Amino acid sequence: MPVYVIIALLVVVIVLIASNIRIIPQSSAAVIERLGGYQKTWNVGLHVKMPFIDRIANRVSLKEKVFDFPPQPVITKDNVTMMIDTVVYFQITDPKLYTYGVERPINALENLSATTLRNIIGELELDESLTSRDVINTKMRSILDEATDPWGIKVNRVEVKNIEPPQAIREAMEKQMKAERERREQILIAEGHKQSAILEAEGKKQSLILEAEAAKEAAIQKAKGEAEAIREVQQAKAAGLKMLKDAGMDDKVLKLRSIEAFEVASHGQATKIIVPSDMQSLAGVVSSISEIAKSGNAPAKK
Repeated sequence: MPVYVIIALLVVVIVLIASNIRIIPQSSAAVIERLGGYQKTWNVGLHVKMPFIDRIANRVSLKEKVFDFPPQPVITKDNVTMMIDTVVYFQITDPKLYTYGVERPINALENLSATTLRNIIGELELDESLTSRDVINTKMRSILDEATDPWGIKVNRVEVKNIEPPQAIREAMEKQMKAERERREQILIAEGHKQSAILEAEGKKQSLILEAEAAKEAAIQKAKGEAEAIREVQQAKAAGLKMLKDAGMDDKVLKLRSIEAFEVASHGQATKIIVPSDMQSLAGVVSSISEIAKSGNAPAKK
């Protein structure tokens, strides 16, 4: 066999082998068919398929997907039509079931989501629909997850994105919300005034208490001062009496002090002077004063 024929055959074999080598990246999978039937699922790594008889039927991403479905018209239990759009978080867990389980799985999931939403909202009234998003999300996730198991899909989470009631109801709700906000503002203002009045009354109370305590302390200090003054006066009088006693003062000196006191009183502004009954002994007192004066003026004996 000529050499060029052998080289050509080798080239053809190499091209065939190279064209049938596939590398599956992370978080991906490939469904392989052989002669039209399911053969196997390729996961991450290097794979080689049989030329002409094997083919890749589907490439699948195993990452979590997010689909935002358009708003769907739903009717509540009390016959109110609303538009609700949902967001579904899901991922493919079985590439084989996802490939062969249902035709156009995403469209099937969207239709199933709309049907489930209508069934759930149909059991709720308008007020419940607006305030029970968590309940709606939980029920939808449970129903969708169970229904999509044969399709190789796992629903991880469902979120009600937006709920749009009719225009008239929206306007009524807006008015109600505005009135509620105004009511809360009035409550906050009244509460502020109340707190301000309480604080003001508390301040006046504390001021009166402090004033009373200050007056009490001033009265105590005044009483202490008066008591101290009285004590000082009494001590001074006592000291004076003691000095007189220690000086050995006799009756003549006492009579002299009486005359001096009478003289001071006579120089005052009073128009009436009461003369003591013992003034008749004034002469004796005067003589006593003279003797004291003489004795004071006499020269000292050597």
